[in-house]
Amino acid sequence: MSLPTVQTLVDCADFSKTVQPYIPQLYDLPAQILQNISSLQGLKDLYLSTNPLITAFSLSLFLSPVFLIAAEVNRNYSQVDRFWSLLPTIYNAHYTIWAHANGLPTQRLDSLLAFSTIWSARLTYNYWRKGGYNIGSEDYRWEILRKHIPGPLFFVFDVLFISTAQSVLLFSVTMPSYILLLTSKMTGESLLPFDIAFSQGMVGAVLLAAVADQQQWNYQNAKQEYRKSGKVPEKYSQEELDRGFNTKGLWAYSRHPNFAAEQTGWVGLYLWSCYVTKTYYNWSGVGAIGYLILFQASTWFTELVTAGKYPQYAEYQKKVGMFVPGSLSALSGGFDAKAAAKLEDEKKK
Repeated sequence: MSLPTVQTLVDCADFSKTVQPYIPQLYDLPAQILQNISSLQGLKDLYLSTNPLITAFSLSLFLSPVFLIAAEVNRNYSQVDRFWSLLPTIYNAHYTIWAHANGLPTQRLDSLLAFSTIWSARLTYNYWRKGGYNIGSEDYRWEILRKHIPGPLFFVFDVLFISTAQSVLLFSVTMPSYILLLTSKMTGESLLPFDIAFSQGMVGAVLLAAVADQQQWNYQNAKQEYRKSGKVPEKYSQEELDRGFNTKGLWAYSRHPNFAAEQTGWVGLYLWSCYVTKTYYNWSGVGAIGYLILFQASTWFTELVTAGKYPQYAEYQKKVGMFVPGSLSALSGGFDAKAAAKLEDEKKK
């Protein structure tokens, strides 16, 4: 049987009842795929008879060596980055398709998939317009790390973290979707008020991230135009552009409002699974916690680089929170005059 028999909503969040019994399917799946590889019907039957969480996890493990080989052959370590905005929605689409194919109630999953699709559209578009899909493009942070980590150790880092941990993480953030699938069996087809609240709140987080993305895009374009022509574009001052980083709009309240909204969406999915199962926490929170840890670490590293480029960034760090606003009032007042003078001296050099 591909889904557990649960008696209560709380049972839907019980790892020992909903996940542990299906772990053996993970070991058998490769051999079963090979047995049915020449039969489309056989593969379809296998898909429908395999626990959907196991199928999704198997895909994340399968992709790991693919990412690794592509990275090492091309000496480009942004292979996972190119799929970052797509894989969570592929996993959520999988849960939704699987539920439809097995005749289960899907309104909750359909609502979730709508959020996930909007999330993917926003992130994919932003990554594309910044040149992320251009041949040879790579996140600048990987290049910096390669300079500080010896080749053999960086290969180990690629195996364990870049190609494997990140691939599994993108699956893990969608694990609450499996719990929503299980609860839908018990609650039926109609959406409850809290379902609407969670799904709309998560979409709201995506829209907030999109606004932050656009504000950053506008600033960076204005900065590049100013550097090329020497003319200050409308809506910006010379001081703002010389500073080198955006402090207007949502960026006056948070140093990374897009990242804050990004994390809010996936934490919201986890909290949705807790609310519907009437639990304070459950095993699927591992994905949300991992996501938060990754953003903390990567943002710390990003800011380390940024602070080295822009003298006034340290002051910005003191005045504005990394993700959560330190106050409800926007960044006000000028920046330290000494830092501004240092910036001016560097320009003259």
